[in-house]
Amino acid sequence: MLRRNIRLRREYLYRKSLEGKERLLYEKKRKIREALQEGKPIPTELRNEEAALRRAIDLEDENTAVPRTHIDDEYAYAAEKDPKILLTTSRDPSAPLQQFVKELSFVFPNAQRMNRGGQVISEIIESCRAHDYTDVVLVHEHRGVPDGLIVCHLPFGPTAYFGLLNVVTRHEIKDKKAIGTMPEAYPHLILNNFSTKLGDRTANIMKHLFPVPKLDTKRIVMFANQSDYISFRHHIYEKNGSPKSIELKEIGPRFELRLYQIKLGTVDQAEAQIEWIIRPYMNTTKKRKFLSN
Repeated sequence: MLRRNIRLRREYLYRKSLEGKERLLYEKKRKIREALQEGKPIPTELRNEEAALRRAIDLEDENTAVPRTHIDDEYAYAAEKDPKILLTTSRDPSAPLQQFVKELSFVFPNAQRMNRGGQVISEIIESCRAHDYTDVVLVHEHRGVPDGLIVCHLPFGPTAYFGLLNVVTRHEIKDKKAIGTMPEAYPHLILNNFSTKLGDRTANIMKHLFPVPKLDTKRIVMFANQSDYISFRHHIYEKNGSPKSIELKEIGPRFELRLYQIKLGTVDQAEAQIEWIIRPYMNTTKKRKFLSN
């Protein structure tokens, strides 16, 4: 099993290393197509490669016309099956952290909670690969206050690291008596204000934690970005009298996320390439935004 994972990881890294070459080839073929369509001369720098590029264009199909990226490989099979998530914590979790993770297990459909015990991260990741988990979510704390959340996609990444702020558990919401039991239907997902390339990447990581819901479900999960702080809200809606009148009820939990790093690998790989990381100087310009324009 270990040799197989090493081989698969090596193949995956090789595919990623080809992206630059494939992108360069795509740009050359694009210039040839444009010249032929517009009746213009072939660019001087491509004349020696014209015959080979024309053959490559003739052999293209819908799967090879546009170069694939590592992001395509990471979530290539996401639509074929529902996500299967393992939820765990740092070692020796406090009671508040255990309660918060218990509530998260209801937020994410098909999530299973696991007591960390003495297991190291590499053992957890290896076990999850063997049992076909699609994601691992780790929650950390500082002095009993949840302060970090890591989302690791399997089998090869990516891994997103978030700071966790302003956590309000389900039982701390004032209207908790009116909520009743936690619904288990797959929720509708709202992703608001993720308009940059990094924002789209972040939204892509989060949306694949949730399966496709049924149209008539009344449960809503929302990730709303404002000034690079992502607010998580969890509601159900009910019709209130007339068909056009809808009442939203918050069922919790509630928290904010702050993205600070994305790695092209799993959480146990210290040598994994960093795709994006926040730097101290990034905060010097107040108007600068990373997840939205």
